[in-house]
Amino acid sequence: MKTTQSEPVRSEQRTYSKVAECLYRCDSSDVYYALLKKSGKQIRRSLKTSDRKLAERRLAEFKEKVSRLDLTQGKNRIAFNELATLCMNTWRARLKPRSADSRDNSINQLRPFFGAVPVRSITRLQCEQWAEQRSPQVAASTFNCDLESLRAILDYAQREGLIMDNPAKVIIRRPMNKAAITIPTREQFTALIATLRSLDIRYNTAADLVELLAYSGMRKAEANAFRLADVDFKRGSFTVTGGEQGTKNHEARVVPLFPVLQAFLKRLQAESPRQPDKPLIPILDAKKALETACKLNGFPHFTHHCMRHYFVSNALEKGVDFKTIAAWVGHKDGGLLVAKTYGHLRDTHSYEMAKRITL
Repeated sequence: MKTTQSEPVRSEQRTYSKVAECLYRCDSSDVYYALLKKSGKQIRRSLKTSDRKLAERRLAEFKEKVSRLDLTQGKNRIAFNELATLCMNTWRARLKPRSADSRDNSINQLRPFFGAVPVRSITRLQCEQWAEQRSPQVAASTFNCDLESLRAILDYAQREGLIMDNPAKVIIRRPMNKAAITIPTREQFTALIATLRSLDIRYNTAADLVELLAYSGMRKAEANAFRLADVDFKRGSFTVTGGEQGTKNHEARVVPLFPVLQAFLKRLQAESPRQPDKPLIPILDAKKALETACKLNGFPHFTHHCMRHYFVSNALEKGVDFKTIAAWVGHKDGGLLVAKTYGHLRDTHSYEMAKRITL
């Protein structure tokens, strides 16, 4: 880039010398600045370096950001509330209802603070003030959800050319205390099922749902949509579709038909034939039934998701590798989450097996 000298520019009692097109250097600090014009408006920014080569690279990046800006009169004044509504309408079409409701709740918590503020006027300081005010009021998970929504809205604004940078990027997510995983032992699981089936005939269906979760590794929503039509007894497999809502990662998966699950399905058919195209289990949850059975047995509070943990722990004890289990339960990370979450179970099993090695 050809360097040209010009008369110093004075601004805020500082003088700046032009060293190249759109590039200035502060005479007192030697820090380089970018100065551009867009739609008749002057835009200046410190490049935060006194190194000429680095300043030129940052100037090129700054030019690219400015080129994406849309300074149309209407867009220039769009408020946070209006943009949040536009974003929510876009997201609702591709999010599951529960996820959409969660995002909508977060946006409603952001509105009182940012509300009528023009999106272009939102600064990093304002985002930090919001975080300082909001964080002590709510749990870490709620704060992180609100922060994710704020970032997503401002990311949208950046893509649409309303702002150059996302000022909420500097806000750090709060660390979350990971809850201890509660997994029933085989003895506890057997006792739970026996208790459910002995309490009342109405509890038999709850026991069916608990067994389905424990023998398949499916999430509750996936089990709710599971049908006999999803089972291929000849090939020895079943398909997890999640029904109309889909699975958590929006992809159906084909899983081997485990012997214990096959026996369970055939027993259900023998007891009371199911229609292939109807949900296998006619209830959506067994929460109260599980609570009652746990109290009667003096067990910890086991939930639907504990049955998924039970499935994974059994698979680990049988020596199944992390990657295979991840595919079975619908994880897309190749087994990283299974290894991180359940690795200690394999270690415990390994030590138990080691005790059998004697001379």
